[in-house]
Amino acid sequence: MESVLSGMRPTGRLHLGHLEGVLKSYVEMQEKYKAFYMVADWHALTTDYEKPKNITENTIEMYIDWLSVGIDPKKAVMFVQSAVKEHAEMFLLLSMITPVPWLERNPTYKEQKQELKEKDLSTFGFLGYPVLMAADILVYRANKVPIGEDQRPHLELAREMVRKFNNLYGEFFPEPKEILTMYPKLPGLDGRKMSKSYNNAVFLADTAEETEKKVKMMFTDPLKIKKNDLGHPEKCVVCSFHKIYNKECIDAVEKECKEGTRGCVDCKKQLASVLNARLAPVREKRAQFENKPDLIRDIIKDGNARACAAAEETMAGVRHCMKLG
Repeated sequence: MESVLSGMRPTGRLHLGHLEGVLKSYVEMQEKYKAFYMVADWHALTTDYEKPKNITENTIEMYIDWLSVGIDPKKAVMFVQSAVKEHAEMFLLLSMITPVPWLERNPTYKEQKQELKEKDLSTFGFLGYPVLMAADILVYRANKVPIGEDQRPHLELAREMVRKFNNLYGEFFPEPKEILTMYPKLPGLDGRKMSKSYNNAVFLADTAEETEKKVKMMFTDPLKIKKNDLGHPEKCVVCSFHKIYNKECIDAVEKECKEGTRGCVDCKKQLASVLNARLAPVREKRAQFENKPDLIRDIIKDGNARACAAAEETMAGVRHCMKLG
């Protein structure tokens, strides 16, 4: 069976954007592949090394969110990156053969330095992010990696490292191929990208009442003030959510909005009802794991042990190829 590796940074609670963009594919992939899902705590430090806030607490919350949406620890290996020291060894060895210009011309590196000007990112860790990402993939000899379009340069760098390693030391690693994930566009309450930092997210941990309250706050078409005003659903956040969570009714929703026979209040009420129905099984499952830190720690411990076993086997082969002790 082919293996797949993916990771998420423990930077806070997960929201609907994560559910649509990542978690649904995690649930599907655990049925098709030997799946390794990683809490990428070292990756979080590449940009937030000065204030590593609540990483342990966020890790627990991430596991609860993963479990609540249907990720099964018996099917997928759920582990914490820093608990598997072979990631660091693989990172070190790859850094020996990776030319610095490969990293400096990485478009994501340049873009993030521009976007995060307020942070001092003149660090080896930030420059070497793609090397650590490659180490994460290679230490499990992953065949597939789910990525968004913006991560393609990183994965191509990983493939370059594989080719160089195999050329120098003999064929050992498979070249990882992408599973290109086409994320549905899910805006935040205010129309911007859904993000904890923007305070515009609907979290998986939100109650039905909190979800309903947030839906009431969603931005709508600014030109539709009264119910009988002709609306522009393409400009409405609420309509964007209907497209994903109320697909069977979206034609009627858009038609009524355009004709002025649907008001924004009723539209939001319907969306809140649909969203809460969709999240009800997630909340039910979440309740099985909340307030059970010992159970979560056992799941983490088991996943870490399984990841360590796979990584140790890989590194034994790497040391043999490189004629190390």
